[in-house]
Amino acid sequence: MIPGGGQPNMQQLLQQAQKMQQDLANAQEELARTEVDGQAGGGLVRATVTGAGELRALKIDPKVVDPDAASIEETVETLADLIVAAVQAANENAQTLQQQKLGPLAQGLGGGSGIPGLPF
Repeated sequence: MIPGGGQPNMQQLLQQAQKMQQDLANAQEELARTEVDGQAGGGLVRATVTGAGELRALKIDPKVVDPDAASIEETVETLADLIVAAVQAANENAQTLQQQKLGPLAQGLGGGSGIPGLPF
């Protein structure tokens, strides 16, 4: 129901819905192009993901692979832990970016959570 009575203008509603849909598609495209970083071990391992969560790069400081520091098994285990932590940090940053870009659009569509296809 429209405040003050009267019927909704269906053409206007359709245009608004199409604009919101286009804005959402534009925001998703921008997220796919935007890269965010995450790091672990004080920056020894850095992961870069897109705003959509696609892993694009992984940089490992050679200091992590110091054969004199520990056994090979310990070095590999530590490196694996650092990689996982860096990727998780990058993905958390990507989710924050998604909420910043898509949150206002989702609210315009009538809520935030519960909209199929949106990650929040």
